[in-house]
Amino acid sequence: MLRFEDVRLSFAGVKAIDGVSFTVAKDELFAVIGPNGAGKTSIFNVISGVYRPQQGRVTLDGVDLTGLRPDKVAKLGVARTFQNVELFQHLTVLENLMLGRHHHIRYGTLAAIAWLGRARREEVANRAVVEDIVDFLELAQWRRLPVGLLPYGVQKRVELGRALAMEPKLLLLDEPVAGMNLEETEDMARFILDVREELGVPMILVEHDMGLVMDLADRVMVVDFGVPVATGTPAEIQHHPDVLRAYLGEVAA
Repeated sequence: MLRFEDVRLSFAGVKAIDGVSFTVAKDELFAVIGPNGAGKTSIFNVISGVYRPQQGRVTLDGVDLTGLRPDKVAKLGVARTFQNVELFQHLTVLENLMLGRHHHIRYGTLAAIAWLGRARREEVANRAVVEDIVDFLELAQWRRLPVGLLPYGVQKRVELGRALAMEPKLLLLDEPVAGMNLEETEDMARFILDVREELGVPMILVEHDMGLVMDLADRVMVVDFGVPVATGTPAEIQHHPDVLRAYLGEVAA
């Protein structure tokens, strides 16, 4: 599904990504972990088109994404959530979710002003998709409220919903449970599993909550200072000596 091949990215001589390679299968939840500053978000920024690497290539279903603008990458099927909530606080839940349908809207300005024919039909069809997401993520009670009035955990859920509204081929989850309490974390974990099992969307997860990562991921890649340390199943990673060294500074006895 995704190939991230020998990517190198540096800023003024500082290496953010140094020879990282991995693949993600069509039905896989792949996690990227590492200490702060390890290059995890830089990997997401390369995939989504925010950064252009000096070396390497990123392909999605055989299509080269390397160097494409973020809007082009999004049109090709890559959706993303962010560590910090990036919603329009004064818009309602429904309005924020409808923004995720932007790439599926085919009518122009004149049709929108007239509000006839194609514009009306497309709006109804896109709204139906959004209503399904509201039900899927259990957002019905907040659907007409401005997101700025909602609890933090619900806002993170809305952001996930906006990404799903794009109907992505690949979903990038950047610390989806950061700042959440235990109940909110458990809810988000359940929805991530639902996305995988019911919608069949492959995902790349960046997260510091190791319990969540080890419970949800099929495979885990560890990076440290932009360098890949190890890739394997959660069980393999938990006992890998190089991983223990990167996190703890020593090999456990």
